[in-house]
Amino acid sequence: MAMTIHVDVVSAETSIYSGEAEMVIAPGAGGELGIMPRHTPLITQIKPGPLRLKVPGQTEEELVFVSGGILEVQPGVVTVLADTAIRAHDLDEAKALEAKRLAEEALTNRGENFNFAAASSELAEAMGQLAAITKMRQQMKGGRG
Repeated sequence: MAMTIHVDVVSAETSIYSGEAEMVIAPGAGGELGIMPRHTPLITQIKPGPLRLKVPGQTEEELVFVSGGILEVQPGVVTVLADTAIRAHDLDEAKALEAKRLAEEALTNRGENFNFAAASSELAEAMGQLAAITKMRQQMKGGRG
């Protein structure tokens, strides 16, 4: 039997996932983080992107889009406190593409009421959603990417 760690993925609205995982791969601020049982305790920021969970007994990873937040690793438990968390299969690619287009347009046209931080954040979130959709498609084709 594989070693596991308890994982809780929570957004402001609801609990998205609570259960055991053999590994958690999170979009950390400095790059992807791989968390396995007995990982050193840590707290770090996560950026928008796909959170991947290797669940015992499942061949496919559980994929959850997180829009940013905090990842905490403690002995025996990983907690992801996300601003927004959506299961990858619930993402809307057309909406993500439109949000990306609008954010890029805002960054290019910088009107009178331009807010760089908001436009950058919206672009990062849309790109993270598209990355989660891409990972999900790779899984459906049998790829491990």
